[in-house]
Amino acid sequence: MFVTNAWYVGAWSHEVQGTALFSRKLLGEQIVFFRKTDGTVAALRDRCSHRFAPLSTGRHEGDCVRCMYHGLVFDAAGTCTEEPGRSRPSPGLDVQAYPVEERWKQLWVWMGDPALADPGLIPDCTYQDDPAWASIPAYIHYDADYRLILDNLMDFSHLSFVHENTLGGSRSIAATRPKVERIDDGVRMTRMYPVEHSFAPYLRGFETFSGPIDRWHVYELRIGGNVFTMDSVSAPAGTSTPDGYRDPRSMQFRATQIVTPETAHSSHFFWTYAHNFNIQDANFTRKLASRINEGFVEDKLMIEAQQKVIDGDGEDGMGYILADNGLALFRRMLDERLQSDAKTGVRAVAA
Repeated sequence: MFVTNAWYVGAWSHEVQGTALFSRKLLGEQIVFFRKTDGTVAALRDRCSHRFAPLSTGRHEGDCVRCMYHGLVFDAAGTCTEEPGRSRPSPGLDVQAYPVEERWKQLWVWMGDPALADPGLIPDCTYQDDPAWASIPAYIHYDADYRLILDNLMDFSHLSFVHENTLGGSRSIAATRPKVERIDDGVRMTRMYPVEHSFAPYLRGFETFSGPIDRWHVYELRIGGNVFTMDSVSAPAGTSTPDGYRDPRSMQFRATQIVTPETAHSSHFFWTYAHNFNIQDANFTRKLASRINEGFVEDKLMIEAQQKVIDGDGEDGMGYILADNGLALFRRMLDERLQSDAKTGVRAVAA
């Protein structure tokens, strides 16, 4: 099941430009995005109400979309405004429109009850467009259940093995027992790795200081929109703490990873990895993003292989280890939210 009363990322802002029509499936529903003449974005169900031709194969006309099968026109609210051959459209031709907001270089879509679509509920992803930080908008498509990707985000012990030569590089990550906290709408985890003797492989050659390091990850995953944000730092050993002073030589990063379900067995993964040093060096930002992407490709291969096994055998009998504390808590919270929505009559989409 998917939580529907939440803001989900449907696209990066740059994917919807000019007069182009952009279609993407979210939570099992095909949606077409387009920009109006004032630059704001509209989102409609990508299906003409007449004979179900995709509106995304139609034509953008001002603030409307024309279906190029029989010529019906729909405005940004989904209202059919023109039916060729009639002075006014036939009844029952409107299509569903979705609340959409543009923020943090992304298009956020509300998939549930439009009356509850409060823009104030959009998660804070400030670092994606903060001028004091630099990052590159990126996207990966997964042939996997969104929950398996969220499990991966809540279990950093895998960095020691899946990402041994990329994002991890240290067995101490798997050996460290994190602090796990239940927060509003999600889970926060804190992992400290003091006095590491070398940087993670993805940072080698980029070092801003030499000698032993203190390294940490503090990250949160929220149910609303499946938004993961992380404070990741490598600092000279003994100089800095997550909630206090940061040595100016520290390498500081702010990661944002957002998982929007596409179907029961496929997902959209939107990510950035922002840094607050060398921010004028676009080449450095590209190189850093490329190295991070190498690690995410490793995740994709593992999770999609996991999905194939589950498709054949199911999840019954899946074991849990100590490292699963965070993901187990998040799964329980997600199940609680889905059950609560079901009891209160909130429309849910079957996964």
